[in-house]
Amino acid sequence: MKLEINGVSVEAAVPAETPLLWVVREEAGLTGTKYGCGRALCGACTVLVDGEARRSCVVAAGDVAGKKVTTVEGLADNGVLSALQEAWLAENVPQCGYCQSGQLMSATALLAKKREPTDADVDAVMSANLCRCGTYPRIRAAIKRAVTALVGKP
Repeated sequence: MKLEINGVSVEAAVPAETPLLWVVREEAGLTGTKYGCGRALCGACTVLVDGEARRSCVVAAGDVAGKKVTTVEGLADNGVLSALQEAWLAENVPQCGYCQSGQLMSATALLAKKREPTDADVDAVMSANLCRCGTYPRIRAAIKRAVTALVGKP
């Protein structure tokens, strides 16, 4: 089956029911997307499918054929980090880093839908992503910083 991942066509010789996570990591060689729980509970494996945050550990690869899949590696544009990635670095969000790709993907989907999310919007979306290091305050600060960069309001 053919998948489009980060704008690149990927030919995957796997059964249609194979989790998208394994196609991303094993077939496409994109290891930024992490395996966390395998049950869509932690968010470490979050990718975007046609702009929507999805848990790649439970999404069948066959269900996304013909759709655009974006992983954390696809957020930068020709090596230029997105405003959200820049904010992540400026706020020193990562500690161990394991959950960060999923956090970034969920935040990216949020900002695509709501350019100026409220704290309640951020909490509602980001509470579905677990961080064992507890970097939640820095995650919120980074999202706010990215909003400021994107819309120009403090």
